[in-house]
Amino acid sequence: MNWLRPLSFLLVVSPLLCFGQRKEYVELQRDVALLQDQVRTLQRTVDEKMATLTVLVQQALDNINKLNTTVAVLDAGVRDRLKEQASSLVAPVAGIGAKVDTMASEFQNVKTSIEDMNSRLGKVQQQLVDLNNTVKVIQAPPAPPPTSAGGPATSAGPPSGLSAEALYANALRDKDGGNYDVALQEFSDYLKFFGTTEMAPNAQFYVGEICYRRGDLTSALTAFDAVLEKYSQNNKTLDAMYMKGQTLVKLGERNKGADEFRELIRTSPNSELAARAKAEMKKLGLTVTPAGKRTTKKK
Repeated sequence: MNWLRPLSFLLVVSPLLCFGQRKEYVELQRDVALLQDQVRTLQRTVDEKMATLTVLVQQALDNINKLNTTVAVLDAGVRDRLKEQASSLVAPVAGIGAKVDTMASEFQNVKTSIEDMNSRLGKVQQQLVDLNNTVKVIQAPPAPPPTSAGGPATSAGPPSGLSAEALYANALRDKDGGNYDVALQEFSDYLKFFGTTEMAPNAQFYVGEICYRRGDLTSALTAFDAVLEKYSQNNKTLDAMYMKGQTLVKLGERNKGADEFRELIRTSPNSELAARAKAEMKKLGLTVTPAGKRTTKKK
């Protein structure tokens, strides 16, 4: 009968155990139902938020597409406008460049023409000076002829029919024409027969000029010295001083040539020849300082 006790105990305890488990199961079902309800609520909220987010994203995409389209339209418009402006500017700029080139060419032509005109004017001025000298010779009274260039007069006269004005004019014409041998002989004859006339210093200077051009520097120096020493102040004095300085420099007498230039600058500082003498001094690398008074040789 001992085995009846545990069985009785089980019969008494089993309903109690079943009742406790059922209660726990009901509570568990209730918790699961509550959890499922919360999950559904959360899912619904997520779906609503996702729908709203999708709408916002779509709106953003639409706005971006519209912005891209607007930018593309603006970019195309700006490019077209820039192209139009560039096209409208290219032709005027090219035209201006062509006009500038044309003006530069015309300016160069004008410059060349002016230089040519100045050269011709220089020749005309020299011809006027020579013509004036010829007129002076024609107007000058005949003088007793000397025996040598610039020397004292003697009884020996010029050949019959030879006049001072004709001989001087012929000598000038031959010099200007490049007939130096004939011109040199004619100027020498002028000095021989008419060495005391007003145009004798000019003839003496032209003798030196012809010798200088022919490279006979020693004879040229002697002729320029004769202009300065045998004749008083005349219209060829400054020319003779300048050419003497040039001749001395070519002969290797650099310092003596510089002294001659300085004397010219001191004598006539504002003359054109003084400016040319200063330029020669600059080429020699020397300073322009006044030289002392010229000491002429005794005749």
